[in-house]
Amino acid sequence: MTDSTDLNAIALFVQVVDATSFSAASRQNGIPVSTISRRINELETALGVRLLERSTRHLRVTDIGMVLYEYAKRSVEEMQAGLFAIENRQQELSGTLRLSVPPSFLPWQGVLQSFRLRYPKVNIRLYITERRLDLIEDGIDVALRIGQIEDDNVIARKLANYRHQLVASPDLFKRYGKPTQPRDILDLPCACWNNRKTPTTWKLGKTLLTISPFLQVNDFLHLRSLALSGECITELPPFLAATPIKSGTLMEVLPQHPLPDVGLYLLYPSRKNLPQLVNTYINYCLTELTENQFLY
Repeated sequence: MTDSTDLNAIALFVQVVDATSFSAASRQNGIPVSTISRRINELETALGVRLLERSTRHLRVTDIGMVLYEYAKRSVEEMQAGLFAIENRQQELSGTLRLSVPPSFLPWQGVLQSFRLRYPKVNIRLYITERRLDLIEDGIDVALRIGQIEDDNVIARKLANYRHQLVASPDLFKRYGKPTQPRDILDLPCACWNNRKTPTTWKLGKTLLTISPFLQVNDFLHLRSLALSGECITELPPFLAATPIKSGTLMEVLPQHPLPDVGLYLLYPSRKNLPQLVNTYINYCLTELTENQFLY
């Protein structure tokens, strides 16, 4: 077989032999008899052999044509079985989904839990990190990321905007006094989220502050613990701040000067030929975010 041999024409040849005529194969496939005849002729030319002897009423398979038929028949059946297995697998939605989520992003635990309950045959491999990933090299199907996306090599599907909140405990205000304007923050102990060597800045309303924190850490749960103990002012995502603010153990600092909105994105390598499992997960996340505004 040469590189130019048309595998589809071989499958069509098998169907003609099975149907015992060009016209019967035409009816089964919805392909004109003239097209089938041309494709078989092209196959014979490519192989340099005669596969079928034709007359107005009869069709006979040559000896060499029967050799091809016997081998090709098995291959066509195996290919059809493979296609059926793929279709069945897609319908059952099974396989392994490789995901990445930032640390401490607690709402996504609920999303993943409900996704697993709906699709119990799906296995999830979860990589917890906030660092920039090469999705292909790192083998990640979909990554959840926060903030500006600067990588042109990925598709970024925006899920929502949300806003962190600046918080502190009432005990800290008793010791240091309550700030009345953004620059008062500079006189108070601050702890910040940061995973880089660059300075930490907080934009409060229109005021941009460069903070000198006593602690920088890439874990919001740790920052919440420090704030609850009265050690600092810090920023928290709304899903970590909402319950303490409601209970009064934390207070939002200068709500009239809010931190800016940040974007929440799903990142994946390409729009083309997305596996059904990946596409289903992306659509599921969009639905969950719409139906359950879990960020606040």
